[in-house]
Amino acid sequence: QVQLVESGGGLVQPGGSSRLSCAASGIIFRIYMMGWYRQAPGKERELVATITSGSSTYYVDFVKGRFTISRDNAKNTVYLQMNSLKPEDTAVYYCVAVFRGVNNWGQGTQVTVSS
Repeated sequence: QVQLVESGGGLVQPGGSSRLSCAASGIIFRIYMMGWYRQAPGKERELVATITSGSSTYYVDFVKGRFTISRDNAKNTVYLQMNSLKPEDTAVYYCVAVFRGVNNWGQGTQVTVSS
């Protein structure tokens, strides 16, 4: 049974930083591509970043230079370091584990960027 548990969200001031974690169980973590999506109120879920089993990374334009995705295969955990946060980064952030076209989702963690 695949389980992804996100943590690290909360209230952050504009310009601040936060690190999200996603702990995986029930999968052979090292062979999965991992990613982060987000969904703001009233908007569709959108891709933020991905990291392959070989640790190649991809970022969408609106987070390039601000967010960093990484993984620790020994801990079955993927991270999203978010810097220079903006109010428009406010969303529920979801972790996803992908293998052979099958997506497994976490429950999400809220990140609110506000003063």
